[in-house]
Amino acid sequence: MSSCSKRSKWVWAVTTAVLPFAVQAQVDLTSLDRDMAGPKSRVMVLGTVHLRGMPASFNPSSLDGLLDKLAAYKPDIITIEHEPPEECDQAARQAAKYGPDYCASTEAARTATGLDIPGALTEIDKTLKAWPAQATPAQRRKLSALFMASSDRASAYVQWLQLPQSERHAGDTLSAPLVDTLEKLARRNDESYLIAARLAARLGQQRVYPVDNHTGDYLELSDKKAFLASIEAAWASSSGELKEGQKQEKALADAGDMLGLYRYINTPEHSRIDAEANVRGPMLAKSAEHYPQMWVAGWEIRNMRMVANIRETFRQQPGARVLTVVGAAHKPWFDSWLGQLQGIEIVNVADVLK
Repeated sequence: MSSCSKRSKWVWAVTTAVLPFAVQAQVDLTSLDRDMAGPKSRVMVLGTVHLRGMPASFNPSSLDGLLDKLAAYKPDIITIEHEPPEECDQAARQAAKYGPDYCASTEAARTATGLDIPGALTEIDKTLKAWPAQATPAQRRKLSALFMASSDRASAYVQWLQLPQSERHAGDTLSAPLVDTLEKLARRNDESYLIAARLAARLGQQRVYPVDNHTGDYLELSDKKAFLASIEAAWASSSGELKEGQKQEKALADAGDMLGLYRYINTPEHSRIDAEANVRGPMLAKSAEHYPQMWVAGWEIRNMRMVANIRETFRQQPGARVLTVVGAAHKPWFDSWLGQLQGIEIVNVADVLK
């Protein structure tokens, strides 16, 4: 065989070996929707602090300025960091794997309505398809009870908020125990109720959409304490900038400047610090069992499934305007992965909150 032939075969072999990687690297999924027909959906990821950690001086009315800005954005769909009803039903059927208290009990709502989670979801779908332009208080009380039976308390609260004060009472399958739960939710420091549900009710929407996911959390571990200790040590190794940022967050929260707080935690720099604090340390941490890397894998699984759940909420509404309210630590992943999907434009939070 001539040297030329040998060289040709060698070049062919090398090219064949690297070609799949070269082709893969050249595919830009973010540009496949260029010149698409129809409008793109606009998605804004609002990173949030978990309001349960607010100081005792916290007054929910301090969120009014933030709500004004979000209302001006006029989202068609609002998603929250709660488990979807379908996931709650799945977890209840596999309690040995996910735990008996994966979601809040729906027993009181099942007693009131006679419906389990799947039955309530079917009834909700039928109800909303025939929902009138002007719903009666009785219709809202009944729909609130159905949402409670489906394990979607935030949407039940959306209906409750749209009732006149004099109509916020038991009746129409909304039992006294369910009313008591709704009244307790009204006093809970939780962004899903104080921001998302209040905004949905203000905009005349009938529900919010829970999109959280913890089905990827399950691990078969021989030593859970060692797992947790390993993760905490890994986080501590990369938490310097995060602690400095938390001081700024606390100062804004203590001052009651909630709009300023949300502007701060939604900056690109804050997202970078959050992402590195969550993942950088665990990926560098040495562990015989690779516990920190296992945690990162679970974190990615959770974020991927949440992003898919968000995408599903507006699959049948191309061009929808979406607001997702989620813990600020998730924002870097949401912005990145949602931004790679087709027909989606990521909205800059700074432009809305300015």
